[in-house]
Amino acid sequence: MTGNPRGERPLPSHTPRVGIPEQLASRMTMPEQHEYLRTKLTRRGLLRTSAATAGVVAGSGLLAGSAHASPTLLASHASAAVDGSLVAPFGRHLAFGADPKREMRIGWQVPFTVRRPYLRVGLKPWDLGRKIEAEVRDLHTPSLSAKLPAVQQYYLHAALDGLRPGTTYYYGVGHDGFDPSDPRHFSTVGTFRTAPARAEKFVFTAFGDQGVSYHALANDQLILGQNPSFHLHAGDICYADPDGQGSEDDTYDARVWDQFLAQTESVAKSVPWMVTTGNHDMEAWYSPNGYGGQNARWTLPGNGPDPRHAPGVYSFTYGNTAVVALDANDVSYEIPANQGYTGGRQTRWLDRRLGELRAAADIDFIVVFFHHCAFSTTNSHASDGGVRDAWLPLFDKHRVDLVINGHNHVYERTDALKGGRVTKKVPIGEHVDAAREGIVYVTAGGAGRALYDFPVPDSYEGHVKDLDEVPTYHWTKDRTKATEKAEWSRVRYTGFSFLAVEVEPGHRPRMKVTALAESGERIDHFEVTRPPGRT
Repeated sequence: MTGNPRGERPLPSHTPRVGIPEQLASRMTMPEQHEYLRTKLTRRGLLRTSAATAGVVAGSGLLAGSAHASPTLLASHASAAVDGSLVAPFGRHLAFGADPKREMRIGWQVPFTVRRPYLRVGLKPWDLGRKIEAEVRDLHTPSLSAKLPAVQQYYLHAALDGLRPGTTYYYGVGHDGFDPSDPRHFSTVGTFRTAPARAEKFVFTAFGDQGVSYHALANDQLILGQNPSFHLHAGDICYADPDGQGSEDDTYDARVWDQFLAQTESVAKSVPWMVTTGNHDMEAWYSPNGYGGQNARWTLPGNGPDPRHAPGVYSFTYGNTAVVALDANDVSYEIPANQGYTGGRQTRWLDRRLGELRAAADIDFIVVFFHHCAFSTTNSHASDGGVRDAWLPLFDKHRVDLVINGHNHVYERTDALKGGRVTKKVPIGEHVDAAREGIVYVTAGGAGRALYDFPVPDSYEGHVKDLDEVPTYHWTKDRTKATEKAEWSRVRYTGFSFLAVEVEPGHRPRMKVTALAESGERIDHFEVTRPPGRT
């Protein structure tokens, strides 16, 4: 994958493509790709549409033709009745609502249709007295080639509101025939904790570009060992679409999502797993802008500019820290399939939201995360000029404290920057006052997918090789590479890794940012501080 400007896996020239030809897809918008696939596959007889066969009959508890998929009604291939006692839920994953003190969203999956799915929750593991009906969102993926079968997937969701701040809850998911409160299923009961009412010390973790692999699983277990209050996933979640342009062809395999959610469950069942959208998460089959699949699989805070069409854009506050998630597909120069799809609404919302958060008396830190890199020197993607042009002025204007990206499958971080220029060198172990000295940008894309490389040697804790300049490039509006000499590349590590951030409130609040390798070895650390009194 090294040297490929999009980091994609090329297909052999002889590979038959039922979906969108690669060169054509690179020139099409997501709505055009969606229409192409729907029209072509329908004509080929791979998809039968009929309201009469649109799903399981009402009353079964599960309806096909999800509003999160497509206006087309799809035939269900898994409508045969199955004894509910033989169907085990899997892939549990938590997410905060807009208010982490009082709102939690719980999602899970079942392999077959079930009757009356629900969530049980309570303050004791033996007393799950509150029962909430689950919402069902199903996805149908047709057989795109002889290699892959048609896939029907059933995702279930329950919203918990009115919770108590700083409280541990116990929950279980079930359906007719499978009751989590039954002693036989006691091992399936999970826990979560709401955000505290007042600021206190906590840890959060972050990475991007995970996929399904031994390395991804290893990172998950290391993350669990940090006891984080939440986890940020900066896009390119599972790689069911390895193309990265949104074009679903005969390599797209929806079943990879099943593997991913099963892999992630050991952490995500107790740690809110807050995702945003990468280029590999644009799945053209399900909806015009490619996010129908994301809407079916995740329930994220709905306080962004357009929750339905831009689900990866939202914000939440935990203690003294505000977190803002963005969808960089909207502004990317490198991969333009969804460029401008929000019509500027996302950027206007970002300006307004950052202003509100910075003015809030109880917020010390603002952390922003999204997929495409503002600053990276890898040979594969490097930096996206679209991100720089659209958002860097807003980050400086509102004094954002930390920016976290994925996209490049490495660890890299900058010195403190303002206007894209170094305002303070931040060697390993140094501290930076973001309000006065500039913003540190971190690429944390080593979550588990195949690694990229740098044009110069790595430089990390215990192996420091500082350079005054690194030769690199950034993507321009006309999709060309503009070369540059990066003075800002301070730490570089070619290996699987993730971020752990310890936040301390108080008279002089600080964030202790640590990068850990898959081995558990520390490869970088620095501190972001705020001066006494909020500025």
